[in-house]
Amino acid sequence: MLEGKAVIEDTDMPDKMQIQAMASAFEALDFYDVFDCTSIAAHIKKEFDTKYGFGWQCVVGSSFGCFFTHFKGTFVYFTLETFNFLIFKGAFYFI
Repeated sequence: MLEGKAVIEDTDMPDKMQIQAMASAFEALDFYDVFDCTSIAAHIKKEFDTKYGFGWQCVVGSSFGCFFTHFKGTFVYFTLETFNFLIFKGAFYFI
């Protein structure tokens, strides 16, 4: 397992889900090449879809920006090693 500590930058997610997010990130970093951010994000998304229902999104990288709408209580943004992790459940609006 990679050594290091995750630092939460911003969140509205319950503590239990935050712990799951960080554990999934550590696991994904063990499973995949550290340069394969797409597979790392897909791994985390799949775990959250399975455990908490479909609609989760995950972005992993060292430099990115975004704007999104999420369901209350489903957002966490943290750093681990040299990567930033953004996990949220997307809110969809139909007009």
